[in-house]
Amino acid sequence: MSHATVENNGGAFPEGFLWGGATAANQLEGAYAEGGKGLSIQDVMPNGIMTPPAEGPTEDNLKQVGIDFYHRYAEDIALFAELGFKVYRFSIAWSRIFPNGDDEQPNEEGLAFYDRVLDELEKYGIEPLVTISHYETPLNLARAYGGWTNRKLIGFYEQYCRVLFERFGSRVKYWLTFNEINSVIHAPFLSGGIPTPREELTDSDLYQAIHHELVASGRATRLARDIMPGAQVGCMILALPVYPLTPSPDDVVKAMDTAHASYAFGDIHCRGEYPGYLLRYFRDHGIELDITEQDREDLRNTVDFVSFSYYMSICESADPSVDQGPGNIMGGVPNPKLEASEWGWQIDPQGLRVVINDYWERWQKPLFIVENGIGAKDVLVEIDGMLTVEDDYRIGYLNDHLVQVREAIADGAQVLGYTAWGCIDVVSASTAQMSKRYGFIYVDRNDDGSGTLERYRKKSFDWYRDVITTNGAALR
Repeated sequence: MSHATVENNGGAFPEGFLWGGATAANQLEGAYAEGGKGLSIQDVMPNGIMTPPAEGPTEDNLKQVGIDFYHRYAEDIALFAELGFKVYRFSIAWSRIFPNGDDEQPNEEGLAFYDRVLDELEKYGIEPLVTISHYETPLNLARAYGGWTNRKLIGFYEQYCRVLFERFGSRVKYWLTFNEINSVIHAPFLSGGIPTPREELTDSDLYQAIHHELVASGRATRLARDIMPGAQVGCMILALPVYPLTPSPDDVVKAMDTAHASYAFGDIHCRGEYPGYLLRYFRDHGIELDITEQDREDLRNTVDFVSFSYYMSICESADPSVDQGPGNIMGGVPNPKLEASEWGWQIDPQGLRVVINDYWERWQKPLFIVENGIGAKDVLVEIDGMLTVEDDYRIGYLNDHLVQVREAIADGAQVLGYTAWGCIDVVSASTAQMSKRYGFIYVDRNDDGSGTLERYRKKSFDWYRDVITTNGAALR
């Protein structure tokens, strides 16, 4: 993966480009109380991030069953192979391995489950890309320790990583430390297992939690190199291009300040230290952190590549009279030049090219697009005796985004691969609905929990298979 060997191939997807799909354990596995699994924060979030967490598991939490991947993984991975996947990104549920997070010994049943998943992937020659922590902090670590606000979580996470690396290190080359690590700013319970409501959480406590996660990520990266010398460790960022709403310099500076909030996470992962603009932010807002010399050494274990999710862009305005529109989950001002999805997320394919160029020029690290897609209300229809979904809107969305990936590669960026989000329908993270569907594979389950859980190939299934088979040449 030497940068010196990168060649601009005129815009074609490079040979060996890793095409595939992505999911998260809490959104598809189900079996929330099987196989020795402990409770995670997801088990008390029946409505996604829209309401405060419940005291305990509730019957209306669709994630308790998910799409039953825990029992149907072989069937689903066979479908991924039929699609032609070169890579499958999935997460390991921390509470399957350490049910309480602070256990002395790991849960063998949980480890054995992921061995079986890897067996199926190996059978079809699909490369695993593993997210170590994907919004699945063990509930005990949230309730008993205050989540990532507590420095002790660094040690618990390091122990968890050691078990994963020693068990699966010979089978998994690509690892991601934390999913969308910058999202903790907006969703502290979901992303950081922090039970204190955001409005009651001090900025110092929030950024101390972020610091602990960054240190843990650095330690995991060093540990991976010790145990798995051939492995590649990446960070994972929620990418969000920020445009000034007008040419006003005040709007440009406002957009810069907002962009810095996400850049900081990549800067620390790629450069090994806190950037000056973040230190200034701490000074200006009276934020004081406990940072040890060991912490500084841990942060210097920089990542091998940068992965990111991309769903939308936002605008920013310094004018306080400008409405902050609803919809975009990360805030910001709606862009009057863009259309939006059914859930209000603005659709901006060119923003993906902007992000890729921006990240490549900023960090000079290989990039991996590990989430991208559109949530939509799909309708099953019968065509030629087969049930399917005529999801031309999804084909159009993904085609337009992948064309921009091709453009960014022509611009000279090194892109390792692309894993479409929710490649099989899963329970939405933000709203905990089944009706917000992303997949190439329809799963017969409804928001009220009814349905057969049968799988059906959508129109986009054949389209994506053709894109992979032709290494992108089928794009329009």
